[in-house]
Formats: sequence, C-alpha cells, structure tokens
Amino acid sequence: MLNAFTSEFERYRRIGERSIGQVSDEALNWMPVPEGNSLGMIVRHLSGNLTSRFTDLLTTDGEKPWRNREAEFEERDYSRAEVEQLWGEGWSVLDTALQELTDEQLQDTVTIRGQAWTIQAALARSLAHLAHHVGQMVLIARIVQGDAWEWISIPRGCSEAYNQNPTKERVPG
Repeated sequence: MLNAFTSEFERYRRIGERSIGQVSDEALNWMPVPEGNSLGMIVRHLSGNLTSRFTDLLTTDGEKPWRNREAEFEERDYSRAEVEQLWGEGWSVLDTALQELTDEQLQDTVTIRGQAWTIQAALARSLAHLAHHVGQMVLIARIVQGDAWEWISIPRGCSEAYNQNPTKERVPG
C-alpha cells in the first residue's frame, strides 16, 4: 500500500515539474485573477505544507508552530531558483518520511491540527491536497503557454492511440 502512495506522490511531482518547466521565469509570478495564486505562491504553499506535515511525522503535530501558512500566500516575486529550491525542500522532507514508513504503520495514528488520523488517511489527505494544487499549476502553466503548451496528459484526439501504449501512467523505477 505504501508503494501506491509513493508512486502517486511521484507522479504528481513530475506533473508539477513539467508544468513549471514549460513557463518563463516571469510567468512564475503571473496570477490569473486578482488575489489568486501564482505558480511561485503555489509552490511555496506546497513546500510549507509538505515540510510541516512530514517533519517528525510520527512524533509531532503535522501543523508545526514554526509554519507561517499566511506568508505562503503573500504576493511577491519568486525567482526560478527560489521556486526550484522550495519545490525540492518540500519533496525532500516527504521522501524522507515515506522511506522511514512501513505498510505495517499505515494504521498507526498521527495528529494534524490536534486531530488524530491514521497514517494512511493522512497520506490520502496530503495526496489529495497536492493533486488539487498541482492541477492549479497545470492550468496556470497551460494558460500562460497557450499554443506552445506541451501536453502532460493525453492531448485531445489522441486517446485511442495513447491507450495502446499508456506510458504516462508508469512511474519509472
């Protein structure tokens, strides 16, 4: 079961990276609506969330007192180097936590904001949260790129051919 979570987290990591990789440095700070989120903001938020949730996963509350969630959504410019650093930091903490877990621990309990969750439920919650925001990243990147967008999923009109060789579903490794 843990392998299924690890594979899905990795799949969304790659989707996010392919989205970020398609846009210009300037586009990392573009917001589609007033008071919306830029790619840089979403990455900062995901990094903060993953770092908070998965640092000392088994022994401390997932919402760490040092996390400043509100600051993750402050409007400011992000450089590509900063976006890549934030992205890497969050994923590194998640990777370490996942490597330390076993399937036998999935029914053990952790806390998030004072509420008890099984590790399995906490992973499902985190994966859903991540998928939500990675979807936002894809949409923003696609809008910014317009006709230059390189499809991450199956392009329109290509489902039948793709189904003959569904390579995007496979996680390397």
